[in-house]
Amino acid sequence: MKKFLIVGLGNIGTEYVNTRHNIGFKILDYFANKESIAFQTLKLGDLAEYKIKGRTLFLLKPNTYMNLSGKAVKYWMDKENISKENVLIITDDLNLPFGSIRLKGKGSDGGHNGLKNIQLLLNTVEYPRFRFGISDAFKKGQQIDYVLGEWDDQEKEKLKERLEVASDIIKSFALAGLNNTMNQFNGK
Repeated sequence: MKKFLIVGLGNIGTEYVNTRHNIGFKILDYFANKESIAFQTLKLGDLAEYKIKGRTLFLLKPNTYMNLSGKAVKYWMDKENISKENVLIITDDLNLPFGSIRLKGKGSDGGHNGLKNIQLLLNTVEYPRFRFGISDAFKKGQQIDYVLGEWDDQEKEKLKERLEVASDIIKSFALAGLNNTMNQFNGK
């Protein structure tokens, strides 16, 4: 059975639940709800298991806070013997318009502290990532408030459709592979 680790980045705590920075958690929560699977709190995060066509997907929401996400990612990769090619990190991206999607097999951390920590602990920049655009609609010096701010009404309205696309991406990654998923979903 082929194993995959799908990691949604975010911060634990009720004050962060509906913030832009927590889109990774939101995508995994949406997927789990849609597929009727539940998370359980285990070592270094909340984990849910989903099986589809001979594949097992471990959905992970690290409880280490964003800046230490690599600790949870590395632990679960090692525990379940999952190669970096079968890991998908879901994160927010200020450099993309709201709701736009960019999948890549490698790349820089782009200034994202969660990705920075993952790269440090995995000792590589070569792992698949799924960046969800949250836009850069903030004034100079307001980045932290914006990222940790809640979705506005217009964003909330469009979010459901975007979460549906994100769910399709997770399944495609496990079933069709990264390259086919990038070809189908990048820029959508």
